[in-house]
Amino acid sequence: MRSLLTFLVGILFGTGISLSGMANPAKVINFFDVTGTWDPSLAFVMGGAVIVAFIGYRVVLRRTAPVFEPTFDIPKNRRIDAKLLFGAAIFGVGWGVAGFCPGGALPALGTMNSDVIVFVAALIVGMMVTRVLSDRLAARSDKMRAAKPRAAE
Repeated sequence: MRSLLTFLVGILFGTGISLSGMANPAKVINFFDVTGTWDPSLAFVMGGAVIVAFIGYRVVLRRTAPVFEPTFDIPKNRRIDAKLLFGAAIFGVGWGVAGFCPGGALPALGTMNSDVIVFVAALIVGMMVTRVLSDRLAARSDKMRAAKPRAAE
């Protein structure tokens, strides 16, 4: 049942992304081109998504637990730090330059367009590099903490 629901949600998401034009890089780039061929229609797509998410969270979080998990998995970190800002900047620049975000590129893979394939491949490589660098930085930080002499107690 869980796999079927996951599949149906994926189909719904992909259909929505495709119908809204977010899988079309030209439409996305025109949305960001406010001094040229600006196309504000994606603002309505995003506004609709925010409204649906707002209502959905209010309805779902009234439950004591999700349907297929024992508890909700809600991030506890609410800090706005350099890692978040840097990641958001990379996401925004990549979206504006390529015309794809991960959510729009994955359904567009079905077109077998070489630009989409290159974007998704670069996305995967970027995720892998980020994982490796994050793990190395965490290990380095742990080593530095372990090597630091403790104050007299």
